[in-house]
Amino acid sequence: MIKAVVFDLDNTLVDFMAMKNQAVAAAIHAMRDAGLRLSAEEIRRRIDAIYAERGIEFQNVFDQLLFDEFSKVDYKILASGIIAYRRAREAALVLYPHVYLTLIELLKMNLKLAVVSDAPGREAWLRLCYLNLHHVFDAVVTFDDTHMRKPNPEPFVEALKRLRIRPQESLMVGDWAERDVVGAAQVGMKTVFARYGDTFGTVNSHADYDIDDITQLIDIVQQENERSE
Repeated sequence: MIKAVVFDLDNTLVDFMAMKNQAVAAAIHAMRDAGLRLSAEEIRRRIDAIYAERGIEFQNVFDQLLFDEFSKVDYKILASGIIAYRRAREAALVLYPHVYLTLIELLKMNLKLAVVSDAPGREAWLRLCYLNLHHVFDAVVTFDDTHMRKPNPEPFVEALKRLRIRPQESLMVGDWAERDVVGAAQVGMKTVFARYGDTFGTVNSHADYDIDDITQLIDIVQQENERSE
């Protein structure tokens, strides 16, 4: 009997990479206009390298970029980049199609809902609040709650603990097979691979279910619960 659905956040509920790419592109143009004399391609290459080294959630990427170039931070260029980034981020931060509809339908089925994200707590909650989802979930577990990233079992165990359900009573939905699917499966959760958010070209997710649209979750829950009757 499925009693809860647990979601990854980025690239499962939110099209994070599209948002990130648009925001970084806007920041690059703004920093060049403010005096950064590098090509857009070179700036992007350097930013991608910093993210690869420090993680995609690294908050001081533009500071690092400017320090690497000038051995100091030019605050005119930095401020221009940050403002452009934030404006573009807010415009581009949107839910995947049918997410809100699906969440409401799952709530109507008396299911508990949760998020397990590798994002820092502040960033995860900013995204949830901006999208007006901060009252939807019964539990939100971020990196700051366990200081462990998926596929480590601790974030999943913490979510189950807060929901007060057993692993087999839950579905874990995520776009990253090696983290979301592997991590959830090892603690006994049933798994759903969000193929619509996959950025790795995954061929075989090894999940219990693959979905191309989040609305398919509704049928999956119904099927699972019909089997248990």
